Amino acid sequence: MNANQGKQLMIVALVMGAAAAVVGYYGLTSLASKNAEQNDRNYRTVVVTATDLTFGVKLDRAMLRTARYPKDAVPEGAYATLDSVMGQTTKVFMSAREPVTAIKLSSRGGGLSMLVRPTMRAASLEVNQVSGVSGFVLPGDRVDVICTVDPRLTSDNAITRTILQNIEVLAAGQKTEQQDNKPITVQSVTLLVDPNGAEALALAEHEGKIHLVLRNPGDNEQTQVGTLSTDEMLGVLKPVAAKTETPRGFGPRRAAPVNAQVASTPAGPKPNIRIIRSASVTETPALSDSTKN
Repeated sequence: MNANQGKQLMIVALVMGAAAAVVGYYGLTSLASKNAEQNDRNYRTVVVTATDLTFGVKLDRAMLRTARYPKDAVPEGAYATLDSVMGQTTKVFMSAREPVTAIKLSSRGGGLSMLVRPTMRAASLEVNQVSGVSGFVLPGDRVDVICTVDPRLTSDNAITRTILQNIEVLAAGQKTEQQDNKPITVQSVTLLVDPNGAEALALAEHEGKIHLVLRNPGDNEQTQVGTLSTDEMLGVLKPVAAKTETPRGFGPRRAAPVNAQVASTPAGPKPNIRIIRSASVTETPALSDSTKN
């Protein structure tokens, strides 16, 4: 084979290689296009959270991203673009990479108000380490509320009473979610109550001292608890049986303790009437009053 034939074979090989490359490129492009079309038919773009989000957060782009979901796995009410959820507020806690759906968002309100159910109220109380159960009262727990009224308002006899039972804790201190069941430093606790309960809390905080009592999460019983006074606690007085009254949805009120035995007043000696006649003095017992029973 001479030099000219070798050059010709090389040129032919280069042409065939270039042709194969072109055919391969167009083939791959066509396959990618078909795959993209298939993905478009079988997958959908869904807006998801980029990080964990608490309730009452106003959404912006930094909190969100998009992901591809199989067509049959797209949640109902999901959004396809970031702009469709901008400015809306979360109504629930959301974890990272969780699909954002319409039922989890609100265009109104924000913060703690999103947890307050219709007809209910959020009321906050100032507590310390003792009255706040050493910091173990956490959002989501349920508590009873006990009030002790100052003795100066109750005839020098302090009175303690359970005013609310099985009340949900919305927030403790600055926290609105429970984490690892660890105690936290709290200055206030926010409770979910009805309007009557809100009035009772306000009056109790004004007139006395409040303590919270932590309940088991599975205990929803309303226990009838009476009022306890200082004298009753010390055994000085014994309460007598009495009818109870139930004020506006709270536990029964026990009648104020009184002495079980009433001592009768001992009868003193009958008075005498002194009669002086001339120089003699005589005494005679006084007659009983016939008008008395």
